[in-house]
Amino acid sequence: MSTTPEQKDSNAAGSTGSRELPSAFITPIAFGTILQPLNSSMIAVALVGIRSSFDAGSSVTWLVSALYLATAVSAPAMGRIADVFGARRASLAGFALVGLASVAAPFAPDIPLLVVCRVLIGIGTAAQYPCGVAMVRRAADELRAKPGNALATLAVCSQVSVALGPTLGGLLVGGLGWPGVFWINVPLALVGAAVMLRWGPADPPLERTGRAAALLRVDPVGMLLFTVALTALMFWLLSLAGSVRWWWLVIAVPAGAATAWWSLRREEPFLDMRLLGHRSLSLTYLRTIVTYTAFYCVFYGIPQWLEEARDLGPVGAGLVMLPIPLVGVLSTILSNRLHRTRSPWASLVIGSAALCAGGLLLLVPDADTPIPLLLVIAGVLGLPNGFNNMGNQRAMYAVAPAEHVGAASGLYRTSQYVGANLAAAVLVLSLGATPTDPGLHLMGLAVTAIAAFLLVTALLGGARARRG
Repeated sequence: MSTTPEQKDSNAAGSTGSRELPSAFITPIAFGTILQPLNSSMIAVALVGIRSSFDAGSSVTWLVSALYLATAVSAPAMGRIADVFGARRASLAGFALVGLASVAAPFAPDIPLLVVCRVLIGIGTAAQYPCGVAMVRRAADELRAKPGNALATLAVCSQVSVALGPTLGGLLVGGLGWPGVFWINVPLALVGAAVMLRWGPADPPLERTGRAAALLRVDPVGMLLFTVALTALMFWLLSLAGSVRWWWLVIAVPAGAATAWWSLRREEPFLDMRLLGHRSLSLTYLRTIVTYTAFYCVFYGIPQWLEEARDLGPVGAGLVMLPIPLVGVLSTILSNRLHRTRSPWASLVIGSAALCAGGLLLLVPDADTPIPLLLVIAGVLGLPNGFNNMGNQRAMYAVAPAEHVGAASGLYRTSQYVGANLAAAVLVLSLGATPTDPGLHLMGLAVTAIAAFLLVTALLGGARARRG
């Protein structure tokens, strides 16, 4: 029987040992990964206070979009920096940036400067996931250990923190006002940096004479071209919800072409198009974009409907949504166990099928639906998260070249936030300005269609792997 490229890459991924990485190693890495999901969701409950404090209008929505844009652009950049300078060094620099920006944010005199602080927080938090995956990969290779528990822990931390963000944010805003969602980052960044310094795996030594050369290896020109291309693309995606601004696409396409041209000319480019030319890796990014489009539709769309159409208020809506992260943690654990004997395709098939079922269930609720039924629907919608997240994450880890795993995992994070911006457009087109029962049902149909596409691709991928 011949060996497929995916199997070859998986065999090279370092999971050759019989033991898992020790928990003392995983803890400092996992702690940092909670910062980005928390900051993406806590801000939702602070927007009303910020709008009132600055007498601002719709401009406060940039506090949400700015973080997504900064994360989408900077995640692969920080991953590349981690590959060149060392993952722990890049992680510590990210903690420092988050702490400094969070101290300054409550004193911002206007919305634009507050947005700048959010951008800096986005850059700092974006460093933690690609740095974490790079440290896991290096340790797994050196210790000949399995990365399963480490990757599962990263997935659980991400899901739990993004789901609990609004609850924590509500408590902070209630006690400290809107600055509370920024103040909380200061102790978290300090603790994260201290834990990383104490227990984080040390980077290889960096020769002093080689730092300038190492900086050039990061490829600042390629980074700039990629930033322009992706930022323009994200602005275009955000405009799909209203008046489409095609001129952003006019900027994005040539900037993307210039990024590819520059990448193919350099031996060590920031964004290696030869890496994207790896079919399995590119398909993983595509699946991730589509998966997170559905995820963010559910995560942001249902609470709006619960608050306004079902009239539960923010506290009631948050409690009804609680089964999603709880079941998501359980499905992550089950998916991790499944990966011990099966390929990532098994998790992706289960996750896609569960998402399809959840999307169909969204056709049922109306303004009079009893709470127990809503809790059941939320539980079903939590089931696909762990399986899809772990499946895509494992697939990326298996096929990414070891020397570029930081950049590859950064692009994986970018894919998630491209999906988030696509979800914003889907929500406006389906729910409109005021969520209604028909709007929720239309969103459910969109989620079902996305899940059906993911299920077909997962079944085909699994069949292709078995034939190989």
